[in-house]
Amino acid sequence: MASLAERVRGHGRIAAGLVFNLLVSICIVFLNKWIYVHHGFPNMSLTLVHFVVTWLGLYICQKLDIFAPKSLPPSKLLLLALSFCGFVVFTNLSLQNNTIGTYQLAKAMTTPVIIAVQTVCYQKRFSTRIRLTLIPITLGVILNSYYDVKFNFLGVVFAALGVLVTSLYQVWVGAKQHELQVNSMQLLYYQAPMSSAMLLVAVPFFEPVFGEGGIFGPWSVSAVLMVLLSGVIAFMVNLSIYWIIGNTSPVTYNMFGHFKFCITLCGGYVLFKDPLSVNQGLGIVCTLFGILAYTHFKLSEQEGSKSKLVQRP
Repeated sequence: MASLAERVRGHGRIAAGLVFNLLVSICIVFLNKWIYVHHGFPNMSLTLVHFVVTWLGLYICQKLDIFAPKSLPPSKLLLLALSFCGFVVFTNLSLQNNTIGTYQLAKAMTTPVIIAVQTVCYQKRFSTRIRLTLIPITLGVILNSYYDVKFNFLGVVFAALGVLVTSLYQVWVGAKQHELQVNSMQLLYYQAPMSSAMLLVAVPFFEPVFGEGGIFGPWSVSAVLMVLLSGVIAFMVNLSIYWIIGNTSPVTYNMFGHFKFCITLCGGYVLFKDPLSVNQGLGIVCTLFGILAYTHFKLSEQEGSKSKLVQRP
């Protein structure tokens, strides 16, 4: 009975972790959009706040022995830290300039771009069925963008840059974790302060620092609290992702991500009254079908590879 009770508690913890990740992941999108729409807080400055809060949170985590930091050479992390800045800044600019639906669907293009990068730059091969899933994903994103009545060319440019830099970042993170033999938290612990320093230098060239619209400008108490809350939630998103993958598997997190994808899309249309045409709806369904097919085929291939390794004498 004791083992049964332990299993129930374990399942309860995992369920609580998944629900927590769902809430903070959705909350960070809506909260950032709210900050942009209702307070006009500068984008790069908000990203800088996120990076600083993330680093402080990780510092507290390592002091609490949640993870053990590993000494890493800064020269090996420079490009990774720079791409981290780019992917968060461009993704936030996409959110600022697009509807939540277009922002969310554009992120789905990360998978095709990662496959393209790994094929061209790393000579990695993908099966035909995996490559075919990229057709509905891409077609759905194009359909949604074309029929979006709030179509914004600048927003599409930021979304495209965000997808490109995010894809490069994700490929490089995997490579660096393998090269340096570290986990995601150990890598982020060194990466976050470096990215913060880079943005600290860059912000004065692109955004006001003092005065109206600057990070140290005369913001209302509610705006300051919203920005700080956004930073804390951004850190919680990273921490909960690490916890879920560590206590379940990347597969569970991936499948759970599809549910968050749908909830975020629906929430955007409800909270921000974003218009949705029939063709956009078809685009969303098309993209979701492609994502689900990609996940199914990818998991099948991974299981096949594992079974072959087990069967070897």
